[in-house]
Amino acid sequence: MADHPSIGGVGMVLGGNVFGWTIDAEQSFPILDAFYEAGGRMIDSAEGYSAWVPGNKGGESEEIIGQWLDRTGVRKEMLIGTKTGMAMTPECLQESAVRSALEGSLERLRTDYLDLYYVHMDNGETPLEDIAGAFDATVKSGHVRELGLSNMVGERLDGVLAAADRPGGTPFTVMQPKHNFVSRAEFSGSMREQCKARGFAVFPYFSLASGLLTGKFSDEEAFASTPRSFTIQEFSTPAAWEALKVLEQVANETGAKQAQVALAWLTAQDGVTAPIVSATSPQQLAETMGFITVNLSADQLARLDAAFPG
Repeated sequence: MADHPSIGGVGMVLGGNVFGWTIDAEQSFPILDAFYEAGGRMIDSAEGYSAWVPGNKGGESEEIIGQWLDRTGVRKEMLIGTKTGMAMTPECLQESAVRSALEGSLERLRTDYLDLYYVHMDNGETPLEDIAGAFDATVKSGHVRELGLSNMVGERLDGVLAAADRPGGTPFTVMQPKHNFVSRAEFSGSMREQCKARGFAVFPYFSLASGLLTGKFSDEEAFASTPRSFTIQEFSTPAAWEALKVLEQVANETGAKQAQVALAWLTAQDGVTAPIVSATSPQQLAETMGFITVNLSADQLARLDAAFPG
């Protein structure tokens, strides 16, 4: 494989949100090893992962990934993406804050450049020209190769794209929307069309709806017992549980796991490049990555499309 793989050419992105949250460094390294050995070449993280855990301050995921990159020596073969702005404070997307955040991420990741740097969350306050300028400066500094957006929608999305298009500016080229089998509203309509028109790489997060689409949970009570139960109101709806029946039917027809079918459906969606998926063991990772070999028929795709209201 080339030293610098193409961002648009990956089959799956390994989500780093679990590193330092539900698994520690020693549990994370075998997963990273297995991902690399299976041909995986892109990892997603954020400076905010996992600040919500008692005792954590944020940056734990990046630190674990950096340790792994340092000990394996595979940095040039990997695409590393991370984010800033999760704090959603008035100043977090201003140039000085973004510059400081980038310096911290580079130090934790033990690298002198990022392949991809995202606006993590829009605070709704920072002038869009300032956001575009702050992230443009990270590329101009030589420390970032491409820019991405996550959790930015509507007029603010339109505005920041226009601001980044100014002469001499660095355009955004990647989108990370919330999109999965039972959550389809965000990446639809104008966002999808803009991404297609601009040739964006699109990497959906929550691609397995926090585990709801794995087939491991028989009801809402079982789903509520997981570490990701904070998403229960968002994903565990009557419509979602009905849609899961169709997902199970198609899984039975194909002989694939429900998670594999959900990811195969997702990657078949117009405009989607590859899903972001996390794993807590090498075995789970291997099973999940099996979605790449699942071939859904036109009829199965149509039934899955119709299973949940878009």
